[in-house]
Amino acid sequence: MKIGKVMKIISNQYEVLCDQKRYPCVAMGKLRKGASPLVGDKVQIEQFQDRYGIQKIFPRINELKRPSVANVDQALIVMSCKDPNFSTTLIDRLIFQITYANIEPIIMVTKMDLLDDKSDVHQAIAEYKHSGYRIFTSDVKTVSPDFLQVLGNKITVLTGQSGAGKSSLLNRLDPSFHLQTQEISKALGRGKHTTRHCELHCIANGYVADTPGFSSMDFSHMHILELADRILDFQPFIGKCQFRDCKHINEPNCAIRQAVNEGKVCAYRYHHYEEVVRMIEQVKPRYERGS
Repeated sequence: MKIGKVMKIISNQYEVLCDQKRYPCVAMGKLRKGASPLVGDKVQIEQFQDRYGIQKIFPRINELKRPSVANVDQALIVMSCKDPNFSTTLIDRLIFQITYANIEPIIMVTKMDLLDDKSDVHQAIAEYKHSGYRIFTSDVKTVSPDFLQVLGNKITVLTGQSGAGKSSLLNRLDPSFHLQTQEISKALGRGKHTTRHCELHCIANGYVADTPGFSSMDFSHMHILELADRILDFQPFIGKCQFRDCKHINEPNCAIRQAVNEGKVCAYRYHHYEEVVRMIEQVKPRYERGS
């Protein structure tokens, strides 16, 4: 028997990496009755005559539905400066979804060569750094030199704008890595997604999934207090409000709203939080923690 990691799934065919060698596998009958293997799963495989079968799936740290990846360490939010335009709204909504899933968000801002020195994007980058988020930059030729270390020994999923250069970024990080890419559609002003299946790619001593992640923007499953607890800007002030179940919207003596007024919490991130809270409340008009 061998123990390895599921690297690729196409239909009901699995590719498992064991000791630097890849094995084509099928799921054994007892697995088909329960949970199916996901990309990123640690599995046990065994050879039967001329083929290998997945016998066991080890417990998962976490599991994403879209993309279908298990044991994710971090999510890389790829956002361009221009074409398409930089959006703090999209970044923050992705951060909220990623952190709610107990996954660390990392931000990569691409196409910096298209940016002039007076652009508001520079201030936004500084604000994300100040709030405690890890943020990196790249242009058509270079990537932040310390970014490769971020990927090492991690499973990373990519998300962000279509047309922001996710595939091009990976191609620059590893010249031997070739994802299908397309030029931005001038008519639509956005990119066309080209990935066909879910797969982990070995890059910078880590694993990167090239499928679109967190793209549904569905906040209906979230509990408001748990979301607030996970926002880095809010964390120094959690537990300091007058009410224990403060949602930080209209309640009196709210420590987070006071911090916003004092410039200690990023104002637009709080505004984005307010927008998401309204979305959640439209689905769950009555909220209780853990309900």
